Amino acid sequence: MPNKKLPSFKIGNLTVSLPIIQGGMGVRVSRANLASAVANEGGIGVIATAGIGDFIDAPRAEFTGINETALREEIRKAKRQTSGILGVNIMVALSDYDNLVKTSVEENIDVIISGAGLPLNLPQFVEGKDTKLIPIVSSARTLKIICKRWLHHYNRLPDAVIVEGPLAGGHLGYSYEEMEQDTAPKLGDILAEVIEYANTFTPNIPVIAAGGIFDGADIATYLGKGAAGVQMATRFVCTTECDVHDNFKQAYLDATADDIAIIKSPVGLPGKVIKNAFVEKILAGQTIPFKCNYRCLKSCDPRTAPYCIAKVLAYAAEGRMDESFAFAGSNAYKCTEIITVKQLVQKLNDEYALAVK
Repeated sequence: MPNKKLPSFKIGNLTVSLPIIQGGMGVRVSRANLASAVANEGGIGVIATAGIGDFIDAPRAEFTGINETALREEIRKAKRQTSGILGVNIMVALSDYDNLVKTSVEENIDVIISGAGLPLNLPQFVEGKDTKLIPIVSSARTLKIICKRWLHHYNRLPDAVIVEGPLAGGHLGYSYEEMEQDTAPKLGDILAEVIEYANTFTPNIPVIAAGGIFDGADIATYLGKGAAGVQMATRFVCTTECDVHDNFKQAYLDATADDIAIIKSPVGLPGKVIKNAFVEKILAGQTIPFKCNYRCLKSCDPRTAPYCIAKVLAYAAEGRMDESFAFAGSNAYKCTEIITVKQLVQKLNDEYALAVK
């Protein structure tokens, strides 16, 4: 076996010894246990803030406080378990976005990753702090908009950028028609355009490839295309440390390639999921009436939504798969075993070594 190991890269003054950002997975899929395990292996471990608190059925007045308390607890727990690099993923679409960002900064998080919208005002929350800011984009045009805004108003640029392609799981930054007809731009093409723009700055903005990256050979491919690192989420679900219920993980182990489906999410975005009986009901047009106390996502209209996505994903985190579904990337069906994060990183290193032999 060749001894070529995955290379390190830098984000500002941070050295990431394993060129992997563990993707943030909500609701309550990636929390302190998974994030700290990845950070201990040299990558960036990420806590997802979407639905982090158990606010289902709580009064509206308690919604923000529940999420804030849960986020503080997860960050502090992760810090007790690692001295590595920790991040949070905060969707711009969250109605308590500003509060979650402020809470993360107060807890001295290393990295804030933000997508599902344009994080145009994100730098205002980190003045005087060394928190790294990484937007998620699906085009070079989006990155240009963010850079222009940040330079003009805050005299700063992103510390890195994540380019997410259409093979990613969960909510996606493409239209439902693009996903269904397979006409969305390919990750490699988007990556090339973003890298070209990112390289116009001095120093260059590190570009992270994301979406459909499953093994060490995939990592080698995108590092070879000029990416500084990769973001991976799906493969980390089937680890011992992943915070989600075992039934959720089993859905990955049981899945076939034909089970990966695209749905129209109530929040106005396409979503990639693993088919089950519940998904079949949704695809058939069935609705599940609900009362919304909080409107956790800005883009969700409870008056027209066929079901509550927050409640469904909360049920999934609890393992109630007959009442929910698992978000998943296109390659989820390739997961065949539950292993530790340490074992997974060793596998990725071995796969990478073979690919670059």
